[in-house]
Order: sequence, then C-alpha cells, then structure tokens
Amino acid sequence: MAHTEWRDAPELPDFSLLKRLARDQLIFLLEQLPGKKDLFIDADLMSPLDRIANVTILKFSLYTSSLKYTYFLSFFPPRRLCFLIRPRIQTVKWISDLVNADKVAGRFRRYKIIFTPQKFYACETVLEEQGVYGDVTTDEWNFYILPLDDDILSLELPEFFRDNFLEGDQRWVTTAGSALHLLQSVYGSFSKVYGIGRCAKMVYESWRELMEEGEQRTRQPEFAKVFLVDRDVDFVTPLCSQVVYEGLVDDLFRIKCGSVEFGPDVTSSDKSIKVMLNSQDKVFSEIRNEHFSNVFGFLSQKAKNLQTAYDKRRGMDIQQMKAFVSDELKGLKQEHRLLSLHIGASESMMKKKTKQDFQELLKTEHSLLEGFEIRECITYIEEHINRQVSMIDSLRLLCLLSITENGLLSKDYRSLKAQYLQSYGIKHLLTFANLRQLGLLEEQQAGETLTVMESKVGKLVNDKTVGKLTDAFSSLAKKSNFRALSKRLALVPKSGEEYDLRVPRDMAYVFSGAYIPLSCKLIEQVLERDGWTGLEEVTRMLNGQEFAVTARNKTDAQRIVLVMFLGGCTFSEISALRFLGKERDTYYVKQIEYMVNIKLSI
Repeated sequence: MAHTEWRDAPELPDFSLLKRLARDQLIFLLEQLPGKKDLFIDADLMSPLDRIANVTILKFSLYTSSLKYTYFLSFFPPRRLCFLIRPRIQTVKWISDLVNADKVAGRFRRYKIIFTPQKFYACETVLEEQGVYGDVTTDEWNFYILPLDDDILSLELPEFFRDNFLEGDQRWVTTAGSALHLLQSVYGSFSKVYGIGRCAKMVYESWRELMEEGEQRTRQPEFAKVFLVDRDVDFVTPLCSQVVYEGLVDDLFRIKCGSVEFGPDVTSSDKSIKVMLNSQDKVFSEIRNEHFSNVFGFLSQKAKNLQTAYDKRRGMDIQQMKAFVSDELKGLKQEHRLLSLHIGASESMMKKKTKQDFQELLKTEHSLLEGFEIRECITYIEEHINRQVSMIDSLRLLCLLSITENGLLSKDYRSLKAQYLQSYGIKHLLTFANLRQLGLLEEQQAGETLTVMESKVGKLVNDKTVGKLTDAFSSLAKKSNFRALSKRLALVPKSGEEYDLRVPRDMAYVFSGAYIPLSCKLIEQVLERDGWTGLEEVTRMLNGQEFAVTARNKTDAQRIVLVMFLGGCTFSEISALRFLGKERDTYYVKQIEYMVNIKLSI
C-alpha cells in the first residue's frame, strides 16, 4: 500500500520543517545559559530528542554531559545546570530539593529549567512553595509535534489519555490546540474542521482562540480538512487484537517513537538491534499495512528477487562489476539486512502467537463483535484467566465483552472479577475501579436488563410477576449502543461471507474481515457527506459533541486530510486510513498524542 502506487496522489507537506523549527528553538534556549553547562534530560524525552537533534551535535556545541536523573549531582563541579523536562510536579519537586541541598552545602550554581511542550502554572507554584523560585530561571520549549514518518505526526504525550479521560485533567488540551496552530502557521489554513467528542471540542476552541489572537497569513494551504476525534468515541477498536504486520510488531515488541528494539530471538545473535520503522525501510513500507497471513509470502518472494539481483554479478566484465558495486551493492546489502530482520520478527511473532492460541482468541473476539455465542465467549475468558495465558489479553477480553454487551450481568461481573483477582493479584482492584470509571468494564445495574418487550408486559401484570419475568430474561443484556452503531454503520460484515485478505475490499481487512474500525468509518462517512447531516442517530448514540466548521477564507487545497486522535490510536486504524486514502486518492495524515494501545494506558 505504498503511496507511490497511487494515481494522481497529492504530494505530502515537508514535515522536516517541524524538526528544524524545534531544533533551532532548543539550541536558542540552551544558549541563553552561557558557558559550559550540564544538561539533564528527562528520560521520556531522550528518544524524541534524538529524532530531531543529534545528541552528538548538542554535546559538541552546548554541553558537557547528558544524563538521566541521578542523586549524585553533589559530585559535579559547581557550575550551570540545565534541566530539560516534562511539566510534572514530582520532577519539579526533585529539582527544588537539589537546589535547597546546594544552598545548605554552600554550593553556588546557576539553574535553568526548560519545560516541554509548555510550562504550567502548577509547576511554578511548586518552585515558589519550595522557596527556590528566585534561584531558578524557567523557560518553555514549544516542541509540540514530532514527525514519525511521511504521514504520521505525534505529540509524544503518553500521559494524555490517563490525564484527560480518567483523571479529568484538561491541561493537555491547550497543547493539542497549539499543535494545530503550529501546523496552520507553517502549512496554511484548513478549509474545513470536523470533530466529535468533548475533548475534541475543547481542543478546537483552544485552537480558535489562538487563531483569533495571532496574525492571519494568506497562503496556499497544504491540508484540505482536519478531523478531531476523541479516543473514548471508539473504545472497541483498540481492544481488538491487531493482525496487520505493524500492529503485531507493536503488540509484541513495543514501537516507541517510531523505532523498535529487536532482541536476540529476532537478530539470531546475542545482541539487540534498534530499528527505525518508517517508509525509508523498503521492506517494511511494503508489508506494514498487510494482513499478517500475507507477510510470509511477500518476504519469500522478496528474498527470491534479492537473490536474483545478486546473481546478476555472474558473467560481468570489469566495468560492469565496478558499476554494480558502486550503484547497487550497498543498497542490496541494506535491503538484505532489513529483510533478515523482518523475517526473524515474523517467525518470532508466529511462535508467540501460536503458543498463546491466537486463533482461538481471534475467534472469541469476532464472536463478541457479532454478538454470537456469548456464553461460550465467557467460558473462554474464564479459561484464559485461570490458565494465566496473558494478563493484558484477559483484561482486553473482559472490556470488549462489557462494551459490546453494554455491561456485564452482576453474576458474571462478580465471578469474572473474582477469578481475575485470584489469578493476577488483589492489586488489580484499582485497575477495575479505573476501568469502571472509564466505562470500559461495567456491571449492569438493577433494571438495566429489561427489554422493550418486558416493559410492555410489565404494564399488564403486577410487580411480583414483573420480578419473575426479569429473572427469566436475566440472560439477555440490554441492547447496547455498540450493537446499534454496528448495524447502522455496517461495521460487522454479514457472517458467512468470504473475505479475500489478499485483495481486501474495505477497511475490515485490518481485523481479518470481521470488523471495520468505528473511528475510521465515522471519518469516511463525515467526509463523504461533507458534515454530520444524516448521521444524527449515530451522534446521539455517541453522546453528541460533534461539530463541523467551514473556514472563512476557504480556498482550494490538496486532497490531504489531517486526522487528530486525542488519546492515542492503533496501527490498525492507521492502516485502515491508508487503505481508505488509497481507494479515494486522498492522503490521511495521522496526528496523535501518543501511539499506544489503550490496554497499556489504564
């Protein structure tokens, strides 16, 4: 699904500009503290920083050492200390303790804290409360967006989902709004803005305020439209097991900041190798969006083609061999190395998934999505928990069961919860409380299992009879919003239909033809209708908060749509949007606060 195959495909903006802007601003801020300095970098910033500013360059021009936080700073010479950190209260308290310890010991140093992507009033309040506000200078590095690939941008904020959706902390809303404002400043205005969700609406309002305050520039826009979507609009998609290649790599090896570390089981050596996963990897770019069942065939054919390219050396004269070595050999060796790594990764994934009985897991998920054989699914989940196959997968199945069935019956909820706590530990009581607060794992309350038919019958009989009817219907869950949404948007293809994964016909291929991601289907429908007209029933079931705004200075733009997921997204959704873009000769640029599955954000 490489974009080079698209006919009349629009050209993507040059996102390297964002890297240069961020790097130049960082260098400027560091130079505000003259002389030799020791720069201490928050551990979470090491990977993003390495993507935009070569650490070697920074060391050479700006500082003498780059360390993660340590308690041995007292052994450092008394000079300038600079801290590059996320705006976290605990980190600011640690720095305040260091400054106060230096005061007691009589050490004189100059301190500078650079917050990124922005500083918050709460952090400055901590400095004031600790009595070091006048000893420390503060600044902010507006590092809002990190380009991970040609069509993926990230805010790299792993705490966004928990802070906003679980704890109700809305401090990152302004950060997301500022990121959109930066994109608009660099690449021109958007012609239309769509969104759904409470957070999406707040981000738009924050962004609009920045637009009104700032200077309006007229230039040819490089984006056509922007779509803002809250993660809690679609919890089902990130709870389903990923089966596209890039999604499986993320599930098993953890893709962080656009790179992954392959261990000895992949490299066939005693060393681990860190690999960048982007469109520059010719092997990866061709299989990243493919269903895993197609990957081995592709890699096998790739290996044959590579061998054929090597065999061209036979029979060459001196001049031909010289041209071959200078023009092709280096590229072939690089491709051979990458091919070996991806073959090793595929074999490792196959072994792990076979060991975990992956096909049975997928079958259970598909049954839950379709609403069939629910009791059999619950039995499988119980067996999965009691065998301690996977703590995370067990939790995902419980959440998927709860969402698709609009909550668990009390007896099922209590039984499954008790079994989970017995298998994985009582410490997960807090996990269940958090999941319940998010609406991911809920117990049906008394009266919620009454169907429409029961309600009508209840008007004709006495309360005692109604009680008996309620018990009789206790195995029937209330018709959930997911079921209604699935039917309304045709998210689950009709059972019995054959689906050729080698030639996918729609976005359902990312889940083996069993389910079209709700988030992606919404985006498709809204863009087709040029708004929410005709989707009133859908938005009502999604608790509304939808909006569509047309820019005043509407101009013709390229067919590039920016989709901003607030709360993270999965690689399955990214693959689905790439498929949709290919079908419609449109680019979908994905902007996320952090690409991580919900199952790791609780």
